[in-house]
Amino acid sequence: MSLVVALILVIALVAFGAIASVVGLVVTRRRKPQPLPNTHTGVIVRPPEEVGEAPVEVSAPPATIEPEAPAAPPVPELEKPESTASRLVRLRQRLSRSQSGLGRGLLALLSRDRLDEDTWESIEDTLLTADVGVAPTQQLVERLRTRLRVEGGGEDARGVLREELLALVDPGMDRRLQVSGADGQPGVVLVVGVNGSGKTTTVGKISRILVAEDRTVVLGAADTFRAAAVEQLATWGERVGVEVVRGPEGTDPASVAFDAVKEGVDRGVDTVIVDTAGRLQNKAGLMDELGKVKRVIEKQAPVTEVLLVLDATTGQNGLIQARVFSEVVDVTGIVLTKLDGSAKGGIVVQVQRELGVPVKLVGLGEGADDLAPFDAGAFVDALLG
Repeated sequence: MSLVVALILVIALVAFGAIASVVGLVVTRRRKPQPLPNTHTGVIVRPPEEVGEAPVEVSAPPATIEPEAPAAPPVPELEKPESTASRLVRLRQRLSRSQSGLGRGLLALLSRDRLDEDTWESIEDTLLTADVGVAPTQQLVERLRTRLRVEGGGEDARGVLREELLALVDPGMDRRLQVSGADGQPGVVLVVGVNGSGKTTTVGKISRILVAEDRTVVLGAADTFRAAAVEQLATWGERVGVEVVRGPEGTDPASVAFDAVKEGVDRGVDTVIVDTAGRLQNKAGLMDELGKVKRVIEKQAPVTEVLLVLDATTGQNGLIQARVFSEVVDVTGIVLTKLDGSAKGGIVVQVQRELGVPVKLVGLGEGADDLAPFDAGAFVDALLG
């Protein structure tokens, strides 16, 4: 009996052990393995993703940023130059304000009850101070003496003075700008003068006058020794849509002038205006070069106008310049600049007498349209106020 019980007990224990082993194996397989310790190096670790952010492929090449195309430069808006008629009205008023001191002084002297020698000496001094010049002053005083002795002074003095001043300025001179060529060729305007007289600015302002009259224009920047002059002229051209022919700094001025006129001929424009290098009238080499510029230009087309730019405030020095320039390039007209700066309007009379050529344009300010054709009657009226 005891043997049977012991055998049953042994069998039960073996069965229980077998069952326990099977259950343990199943449980062990169901457990998740623990992560290995991070002992490796050189592995790119993916950063934790943020909400809403697209995953980045580590192995993908970096994105290429396409360069933006450069923005097109803005097209400058062309200016509309003032018409000749309106600028004449405005400049006549400005001239009257700046020059009437001479007229008022003369009228005050001529209106005296008694015109004695002291009065006539004062009249001469007034005219000489205004740069009328010695010979024209003597002529004017003699004519005033004769007429006022016969006709008397007082209210008639103004009319007599106006007539004599007008005769002195010489209204019969041809003051038209020769800006047209013959046989289909462009008119060629050569602008000369010393540095500081306003020469390059005058070229730009003349181009505005011509554009206002619906003429086609080409500018030649032949003042190649002064880079600022070339840039200045280019700016003037851009403002009214006029082409400027230029060369590198230091280029032979005659070469640039030749190219400008050739461009004008090829394009069939109405007028070519050539700005020349500012010259000192006492430098023979520079003046000879100016003559060369004119000769080279005329291989393409005749020069129809040579304008000498003079600063109205320079007085006698301006006359010396005028004489030398006229000998080299046969000046055909005068442009007086800065006539608004002082009561020096008498230079008009003196320079015309000296050269025998008319004042054709006057500059009365720094504005782009402060240049107008010279009108003898308007000038004398402005002098008298």
